[in-house]
Amino acid sequence: MHTVRFRQVDVFSAVPFKGNPLAVVFEADGLDTAQMQAIARWTNLSETIFLLQPDDPDADYRVRIFTTGGELPFAGHPTLGTAHALRESGYRPRRPGRLVQQCGVGLVELSERDDGCWAFAAPPARITPMPVARHVELARALHSDAIDFAAPPCTVDNGAPWLVVRMQSAADCLALQPDIAALAPVTRAAGTDGLAIYGPHAAGGPTDFELRCLMTGGSFGVGEDPVTGSANAALACLLEAQGGRPAASYTVRQGTALQRDGRVAIEHDGDGRIWIGGTCVTVIEGSFRY
Repeated sequence: MHTVRFRQVDVFSAVPFKGNPLAVVFEADGLDTAQMQAIARWTNLSETIFLLQPDDPDADYRVRIFTTGGELPFAGHPTLGTAHALRESGYRPRRPGRLVQQCGVGLVELSERDDGCWAFAAPPARITPMPVARHVELARALHSDAIDFAAPPCTVDNGAPWLVVRMQSAADCLALQPDIAALAPVTRAAGTDGLAIYGPHAAGGPTDFELRCLMTGGSFGVGEDPVTGSANAALACLLEAQGGRPAASYTVRQGTALQRDGRVAIEHDGDGRIWIGGTCVTVIEGSFRY
């Protein structure tokens, strides 16, 4: 039996059980792909991350990210949760306030914000508009006539592709009762297994936008994700491309439909980079035997 350090972190929340849990396995260099996948299936979380020694000299560390169904080249909430777990374990960055993560999409930079939270720089994204001919099929699968097609649905691929769809309001987003089976061919045709649906809150609301992420199969699994860093990064990229961002900095709430309360901070800096940040809290700390 081998023993390695293990933490379970709640991401995008300062309150345990209100964000998106992440399993972090330290010192995972001795694990092969099959073992990592078996552990990810066993933890049964949306993602399990394995910390490895980097092979890029510019990186502080390397990660492999697994869902219960397969490996992802990038995911947002594991990126933030790993930075939190690593720093909490005593790791000191080579550059104060900066971390560089090596993963399947390459190098991802993280920055410590003034409030002590971390944010990651959204990876470059490829945006592909959904064919207008599929709009009716999308509306039928969502059981809604409240899609705001003035902002055309698009697939946004930053390493974890999402079909991003805007509703007329946050209330319309929360009211959705979609047919997941009917959504599966829609998302598959868009080159993804995930649908990120958002809507604006009224002035004075809890955040600027409400977001829900529905997963329709493949490596994403099936169901609704509590809080999703890659989808929030995809949303930020699309808002920038479509001229829809409300300000240089804004906030998103996710997980409401699941009785969670995830909060995501998005910042567009002067260099054209998009930063996705949030609070994390460690819930479980111990060792993992395999």
